[in-house]
Amino acid sequence: MSKPKDISHPLAALPFWLSLGLLPCVWLAASHGGWALLALPVYGWVLLPLFDIALGLNEDNPDTETPEKKLFWYRLITLLWFPIQAAVIYGALWWATQTDALALWEKVGLFFGIGIVTGAVGIVYAHELMHQKNAAERWLGDLLLATVLYSYYRTEHLLVHHRYVGTPRDAVSARYNENFHRFFLRVLREGPGSAWRAEKQMLARAGRGPFHRSNPFWRYAALSALALLAACAVGGWLGLILFIFQAYVAIWQLELVDYIEHYGLSRKHLGEGRYEHVKPHHSWNAAHKATNWFLINLQRHSDHHYKPDRRFPLLQTYGEDEAPQLPYGYPAMTTLALIPPLWRRVMNPKVRAWRRQFYPEITDWADYNKGRLPLPKGAS
Repeated sequence: MSKPKDISHPLAALPFWLSLGLLPCVWLAASHGGWALLALPVYGWVLLPLFDIALGLNEDNPDTETPEKKLFWYRLITLLWFPIQAAVIYGALWWATQTDALALWEKVGLFFGIGIVTGAVGIVYAHELMHQKNAAERWLGDLLLATVLYSYYRTEHLLVHHRYVGTPRDAVSARYNENFHRFFLRVLREGPGSAWRAEKQMLARAGRGPFHRSNPFWRYAALSALALLAACAVGGWLGLILFIFQAYVAIWQLELVDYIEHYGLSRKHLGEGRYEHVKPHHSWNAAHKATNWFLINLQRHSDHHYKPDRRFPLLQTYGEDEAPQLPYGYPAMTTLALIPPLWRRVMNPKVRAWRRQFYPEITDWADYNKGRLPLPKGAS
């Protein structure tokens, strides 16, 4: 086993600030319109995969005993992102609704690009923050989610996804042969109710009703309402519509990532609603260096599910004997996911190989594929 890598030097954190490269792209798109609107999609879906090819894989594992104080420069980018994102969204709203330099289609194109920023960076950073014990960090996560109108994601992610991943209870565990477009509609349809039931169940355990003031849905509603009112105050009705549009794009971007993270991977049903514990092989892993920098190690997803409280700089990567490997980083994989026949051609053989490797004893996967297995014990 190789020696754990020392990541305590401040300069080691610098690559994880790669997301700041999006800000000049926003300025370019907002100030010039036209072809400049392609700057944000090209950065995310073209340049990052090219950087992955050039830089290759990072299979080094950091020292998990690194003290928290040594992680300051890693954490700082996530702490600063809410004011950056708020300035980008509301500054762009003001500009788009005040200027005559952009046609309506260019304004829509601009906010499509901003939705990529708020989805690929903002929600990813919110995901890191919501997992922390520090109340200030959790609040920053809530504020980021409010700017994309997806606040309930915190409940759904923490109380449902992590607990029930790879089972029929988890809406964002994509099933084998389920294409992204059906998956996306299913998640939008099932997610809010799923999160509400999870909070209701938790409150009931404490002897409280679903409308008790401690239910975070009150906070979700208030923060989302404030975000919408701010958009309307800055940009009027057009500003409100553009704000909602970028939120939709951000959610679409997030669910593309959710789709590829667990596609076709199921936990073994042990009978009577009992499922095996979550292990590294229940998530797709990717060691591509550039996109792991950009997405603060989100692609080391196997370890995140195995150790959810581990901060992003300390996440471990795994070899093929422990976790299934994606052939490309997330930007390239999300592009594949938008083309279902191509996605199935690339990924279905990998899922079948995963099944043979980890579950040779299971010969009939039909109930797993269709989500027909019993709900996990205790799930609502």
